[in-house]
Amino acid sequence: MTDWIAATRDNGTLPYIVIDKAAAAVLVFDAGGRLQGASPALIGVAPGDDSSPGIGSKDLSKIGPAERTTPAGRFVSRFGLAAGGETVLWIDWSTSVALHAVVTGNRRERRLERLLSPSPVDNRITFGCINVPANFYREKVRPLFRQSGGVVYILPDTKPLETVFPGVLVRAPAARSATGETLR
Repeated sequence: MTDWIAATRDNGTLPYIVIDKAAAAVLVFDAGGRLQGASPALIGVAPGDDSSPGIGSKDLSKIGPAERTTPAGRFVSRFGLAAGGETVLWIDWSTSVALHAVVTGNRRERRLERLLSPSPVDNRITFGCINVPANFYREKVRPLFRQSGGVVYILPDTKPLETVFPGVLVRAPAARSATGETLR
């Protein structure tokens, strides 16, 4: 995916982020495609690549566990205010999906511990937003996206990559014979 973005300049002149849900990881790139940082992330509790219809207008208390997905796709994102006056990177305003510093208000969720865990399995905890460590958000995301926003690419976890990103050609690695010759 990152090779495709760099080769096609799909991001134009904007910085970009690639979110790998399977690895629960965020990669931040400047507009020229140079990696600026990587971090573990917390993502939506439910696997899936689409947001439930009308999810952005529901109260959090009315959102069931199966609806708590992080949608896959390409999103032009900008900073803006969220509930409580917090500034977040809005990924998809209509579905209320944003990237922001980890929320630690509910100690039972152990969000900081989940970020530090070596396994991505326990990183599914959010309502769909992407949570990253506060210092990563402050030092890597904000400086690059503050002026004019950027592009966020969220990789699918249930759909084929080429279904979500039709321009990306997914090729299987070429097989090699016992002598090292490439087989087609």
